[in-house]
Amino acid sequence: MDTDELGRFLRTRREALQPEDVGLPSRFRRRTAGLRREDVAELSGMSADYYARLERGSGPQPSEQMTAALARGLRLSLDERDHLFLLAGHSTPRRALRAQHVSPGLMRVLDRLEDTPAQIMGALGETLVQTGPATALFGDETKHIGPARSAVYRWFTDPGARRLYPVGDHAHHGRVQVAQLRTVAAQHGPQSPAAELARTLTGLSGEFTELWNGRQVGLRFTEQKRFIHPEVGHIALHCQVLLDPDRTHSLLILTATPGSESHDKLSLLTVLGAQALTAG
Repeated sequence: MDTDELGRFLRTRREALQPEDVGLPSRFRRRTAGLRREDVAELSGMSADYYARLERGSGPQPSEQMTAALARGLRLSLDERDHLFLLAGHSTPRRALRAQHVSPGLMRVLDRLEDTPAQIMGALGETLVQTGPATALFGDETKHIGPARSAVYRWFTDPGARRLYPVGDHAHHGRVQVAQLRTVAAQHGPQSPAAELARTLTGLSGEFTELWNGRQVGLRFTEQKRFIHPEVGHIALHCQVLLDPDRTHSLLILTATPGSESHDKLSLLTVLGAQALTAG
């Protein structure tokens, strides 16, 4: 680990970013260029003290997960991300880890959706980044580890994953998720993480096995999704999905019809989520 060069690289990348580049309000009469250390720490999900020590060259070696969070927070390109990994004393990320890196362009789009439920998803339904309103709606889906990072895995192994959705929608949700997993597995091959996930679920869930053996493909979620939220009750939201050019990641955006009851409930949920974040 090259602590001095790591610190210099982090500092130069931080100073190259302006608040508006990451969805933060502009500040006037700033004494220093770029973002504050506190901004980068918040964007990367770490303490300001920990980040400051890394910049000073006196911090401990960041883990691969922490290094990936720094790359995301600093909106690094893939080449810059690989360079950061090397400076932190890690090899360049394995293919599976590289797939978790969100492009700076997609992150900039997400930065401008701070008042909207939106999240960036991986090919297996892993939630990589969420806006505050998305966390208020779904809970923190970035906290999961191992196979549970995949929404498909949670759907068929954790009953709690279905509580947010009306019972009448469960069957359709299950069929679509299995069909989408089959498509990803076919694209990436029998040794891919998608195929491995399918084999794992076949050994754990009879429901999944039955659907997988049905070999359905091409199924889609409806544009309107229904939720039963513990704080605001029933809410219907329109779902739009934007795909990254390489189709590795997707941006899920949820909106409500202006003037509708769901719109009012979504506004309330956004406020409640912001209050919970401030209290935390």
